[in-house]
Amino acid sequence: MWREYVREVTPYTPGEQPGGADVIKLNTNENPYPPCSGVARALKEFDCEALRRYPDPAVSKLRGAIASYHNLDMGNVFVGVGSDDVIAMCYMTFFNSDKPILFPDITYSFYDVWADEFKVPFTVKALNDDFRINKSDYYVENGGVIIPNPNAPTGIAEPVEFFEDILNHNRDSIVIIDEAYVDFGASSCIELLSKYDNLIVVRTFSKSRSMAGSRIGYALASEEIITALHNVKYSYNSYTMDSVTIKLGVEAIKDEKYFRDNLDKVICTRNWTRDRLNELGFQVFDSSANFLFVKPSGISAKALFEKLKERNIYVRYFNKPRIDNYLRISIGTDSEMQALIEAIAEII
Repeated sequence: MWREYVREVTPYTPGEQPGGADVIKLNTNENPYPPCSGVARALKEFDCEALRRYPDPAVSKLRGAIASYHNLDMGNVFVGVGSDDVIAMCYMTFFNSDKPILFPDITYSFYDVWADEFKVPFTVKALNDDFRINKSDYYVENGGVIIPNPNAPTGIAEPVEFFEDILNHNRDSIVIIDEAYVDFGASSCIELLSKYDNLIVVRTFSKSRSMAGSRIGYALASEEIITALHNVKYSYNSYTMDSVTIKLGVEAIKDEKYFRDNLDKVICTRNWTRDRLNELGFQVFDSSANFLFVKPSGISAKALFEKLKERNIYVRYFNKPRIDNYLRISIGTDSEMQALIEAIAEII
């Protein structure tokens, strides 16, 4: 009888995590460069005696560092175990009406998984034929809005004014802008926080700060919103972030020069790869992220995905309507992208 009461959901499918030293892994949008040297130093010097005690449930040191970086107060910062955890907390905290939440039909595929998990009604809004968001689709009554900028898997970004217009049409709903990839070329909506008390900006250390293995995400919002998030967190799991991660996160945000230099390298490699794929006849979307969304030429996306995999080169293929002939390619090092282009040229 217990089987009748099991919550059944269709789970999110993460990118493959292949092993082996000879693998070129371009399928999960990880940063190809290591974190700043301060992270390595903090890890080496960490006092394991601290592990016998619970971590700070308020994560004050990391929240303080993030607040200082963005010129905000600590009361405007919520942290979680990756931005996935932060967004899940937002769903539990704010998406509790009978009205559907809204998000694009082609976007981060966890959004509908969380909606199913937390029994949140939702309506997807179709991107146009150029895979761009129609802002007027979000002028309707709703229980909340969540949109990534840049969008994923397309990498297409919109200006701040675009999202301010959506905010102006949704003063009675929480609007979440998921800025996981914003550092790679898009404009942030953080400047709108002082004007809109219903705005939540979500960010992560996983991409631009090379910290995917530590799982650090955060939300920036009004103090009222952050308080509500903390109330839910403390009622669910007070100790969501471990002591080691807190220490490393503080160090990761300190080295601004290293951070900017890494961004420049990824962007430069992204643009080089875009140009090479264009030369091979691919359709390549203008990306403001650390990946490219492409339609192959002379071969189906699925076939190219499989043939690259045979060569130990992993990219992301989505067997979904409208995008089943496209690939998402994360930006690796210069040598990795050179190997990718050579392999594609041989295949096609």
